[in-house]
Amino acid sequence: MAAVLLPATAAEAGAAAPRTYTVWQWNVAGNTIHGGSTTDGMVVQAAASIVNRGADFAAFNELCQGQYSALVNELRAKGWPADPQNFARFEPSRQAGNASVCGGEAFGNALFSKRPLGTADRFALPDDGTAEKRNLLCAPLADGTGHRFCTTHITTNQSFNVAQLEAVRQKLEDYHAAGGTVLTAGDFNAQPHYGRLNSYYAPSLDVPANSDNTGAYRELDDNDPAHCPGYGEWTAQGTPGAAPPCGGNAKIDLIFVRESALAGPYSGDSLAISTSCTGVAACSDHRIVVGTVTVG
Repeated sequence: MAAVLLPATAAEAGAAAPRTYTVWQWNVAGNTIHGGSTTDGMVVQAAASIVNRGADFAAFNELCQGQYSALVNELRAKGWPADPQNFARFEPSRQAGNASVCGGEAFGNALFSKRPLGTADRFALPDDGTAEKRNLLCAPLADGTGHRFCTTHITTNQSFNVAQLEAVRQKLEDYHAAGGTVLTAGDFNAQPHYGRLNSYYAPSLDVPANSDNTGAYRELDDNDPAHCPGYGEWTAQGTPGAAPPCGGNAKIDLIFVRESALAGPYSGDSLAISTSCTGVAACSDHRIVVGTVTVG
């Protein structure tokens, strides 16, 4: 599902009026938990959540290509996209052909937009030597605002995690230098208080749970006074790596926006993991993350 459109110019982006977006993000473990299934309830629940939460953008990590196609059909059926032929993009991190992954289908990242999308950018990230080739997938709105949505899934390998984070950050800086405004959601496999994210978070965020920052971005759940200010609510089950500053499980699923693009309030939240998918204990080992932000 692609469109050939001219990119927004810096002047067009600068003229864009403030707009409020709701961003929805989920690492669905489409292979490890669902085995590529499109009928165990994950697809239906994801589409319902996107619609019910009033999402403008949705991002998926660890999604099988068959699940992606099923989500396209489900969201069309719900009347969510303004243009049902131009609202979804998929980029594999593992190509089709391995029967042990997604039943032989491709596996990777996907994004969906309620408004029509322009031509996607697909960036390979530094290779950690595994079979999974990590990437950054971005697509602009087709309306000339210069607003763009990206998703990524960073490796767990610590050395390459740092290199991939820097590669993503540099691409975001390139978009900014060209006059664009970017919302980026994904599984970063790094917690907000890690030093490797200091180059993301802006110095204006300086709290016990997240300090020494040198970057230009805010994360949509970093200002919640009820859930570990500067860090936010946990998003992933399993061994957390370094202990979270406020206890509990780790927050590694994040939604970033450049601080200078903020044109109003922002907020984020993570949702309890559903146990309604059939044949599995839970629908994922990650929570859905939802954030709302006004950008210029």
